[in-house]
Amino acid sequence: MGPGVRRITRVFRARRPSTLAVVPDVIIVGGAANGWATAYHLLRLDPSLTVIVVEKDPTLRYSSTMLSDGNVRIQFNLEENIRISRYAMEVLEDFAETMAVGDFRPDPKLRKQGNLFLVDETGKDAALAGLATQQRLGCDSMWLDMADIASRWPALASETLIGGTFGPSDGSVDPAAVVEGYRRKSLEMGATSHVGEVVSLTADGGKVTGVTLAGGATLAGDVVVVAAGAWSAALLQTVGVDLPVDPVMRTVYVVRAAVEGGASLPSVFLPSGVYAIPEHDTFFMAWSTDDDPVGFDFTPAPRDRFYETIWPELVTHLPAFDRLEVVRSWAGLYAQNRLDANAILGEWPGVAGLYMATGFSGHGFQQCHAVGRYLAELITGTDPALDLSRFGPERIIRGEPYAEHAGRII
Repeated sequence: MGPGVRRITRVFRARRPSTLAVVPDVIIVGGAANGWATAYHLLRLDPSLTVIVVEKDPTLRYSSTMLSDGNVRIQFNLEENIRISRYAMEVLEDFAETMAVGDFRPDPKLRKQGNLFLVDETGKDAALAGLATQQRLGCDSMWLDMADIASRWPALASETLIGGTFGPSDGSVDPAAVVEGYRRKSLEMGATSHVGEVVSLTADGGKVTGVTLAGGATLAGDVVVVAAGAWSAALLQTVGVDLPVDPVMRTVYVVRAAVEGGASLPSVFLPSGVYAIPEHDTFFMAWSTDDDPVGFDFTPAPRDRFYETIWPELVTHLPAFDRLEVVRSWAGLYAQNRLDANAILGEWPGVAGLYMATGFSGHGFQQCHAVGRYLAELITGTDPALDLSRFGPERIIRGEPYAEHAGRII
């Protein structure tokens, strides 16, 4: 598996299950980034709450959070997504101190190498529209034409692309540190962690009533938050909630490439969706396509897929990457929202007390800070600091997409 798995074993080995000796005010299904961020904000807003986080695998070995590449970015086109990212960057700057528990300081290792989204002539208008929104909201994103790019980073010179938007505040963080920070802080504030697999939700009379665990045990609760990543849609179906969300497998390849600049290059994204993220002496490379497999198979795609599909696309536009070698790979899941590739957040109409955070389509980890805060505000009746109602499940019921733009979303 990927490098994230090695971190997980070290960080999470000390977890202990609860005895479920209390009746919770809120049950959170899923103990990764969005689950624990929600628990933290619930207890920040109302310390009297009894909050239980149920996670079937305390190592989070197959969690999309842990198998993500850790990229974070402000460069979105929708105002809500931009504001979500701006808040995330603020949180990450002080995360170690805010989440400190005793001598433990969860350092997210925020590294601002920048993200460069390259475009061709057909994608320029959409890129500039997104850039205008980002700059209106105070972001430091900028347009660079290809001459500027080639001057800054000769390895990224291209004859097929005309320029791109560059976000100098974009970068990468350590997902394990973020999850562990929220987890430990939430536990210190009074949350309970329970190791168990939720196999179904329960509801009666238009209200959620709790969850059923593997083996038949039940846990009653008037508020249930489903934040189980790629498993969320299947769980929600047990109470008649149908979402256009599929578990889509994506393979990330760890590649050595002899290019000028190496680790000092920004993360680079092609119009097709192929990307290369510098990570020490290697690059994380991937390409999510419409024929990615659906299901819970974590076997990485063959290396031939990289050499026959991804590499030709990469080198066509960035010829400096003409010499490279795949050294390893890993596979993780997107909770892919087929309607508009954006998050589905909030309470499901018709099932009172049933909240969800799913459908992120690859953005869940980086959005956990604002998502956790927003769900906690909804549950506690607090006025939202950031209105994310446009991502509510009502649009799913109506079949009305709220998408980034007509171009490819990465």
